Amino acid sequence: MVAEEWRHADRCAAVVEVLGGEPVVALPSLPAVPEHEDADPLEAVLRNVISVSCLSETVAVALIDAERRSAGPPALQRLLAEILADEVGHARFGWRLLEELAPSLSPTLRERLGDYLVIALDELATHELSHLPARASPSAAAEAIGVCDGHAARRLFFATVQEVIVPGLQASGLPALSAWRAAQATGTWAGAMRGGRPLARAS
Repeated sequence: MVAEEWRHADRCAAVVEVLGGEPVVALPSLPAVPEHEDADPLEAVLRNVISVSCLSETVAVALIDAERRSAGPPALQRLLAEILADEVGHARFGWRLLEELAPSLSPTLRERLGDYLVIALDELATHELSHLPARASPSAAAEAIGVCDGHAARRLFFATVQEVIVPGLQASGLPALSAWRAAQATGTWAGAMRGGRPLARAS
C-alpha cells in the first residue's frame, strides 16, 4: 500500500508538470502511526485499520471516483481510474478484515471501538473539510480537468459517511450511528454548510 501511495504522488506530480506547474511542495511533518497504548494488540490494530481503510480510504474512493467522472482528458481519466483501483483495494482490506473478525469481537471490545469511533469520525471530518473548501471550482478550465466543486465534494463526503461508512460499521456490530451523532454534537466542524444548507444530522 505504501508503494502504491508513493506511485500516486509521482503520477500526480507528472500531471502538475504537464499542466505547466512545478511539482514541488514542502513536505508536512507526518504524525506517527498511533500505537494506542491504552488498548490490547487486537483493538489497536482494529482502530488503525478502521481509521485508515474503513474511514479515510472509503472517502477517498468516493471523491476520486467523482473526480474521474468529471475529468475531461482521457489520459487524466485513465490515471484517476488507476489511482481509484488502488484506493478501492486499500478500503476493501479494512472492510474485509473487520467483517472477518466481527463475529469474534466481545461486547466490551465493540463498545470500546464505538468510543474510539467518536474520535476517529471527528478527526476524519476535520481533516476532509479542511481540504474541501466551501466554494465552487475555481474556473471552467479547472473543472474540465477534474478540480472538484467544493460544495459538491462536501455533500459527497457527508453522504459517504452517512450512507456507506456508518451502515457498514453498524453491520459489523459497532455502534457507528451513535458515534457519528456524538461526533456531530461535539465536532468544531458541525456548523459546516452543505451546498448552502445546514449540515444534516444522522437520523
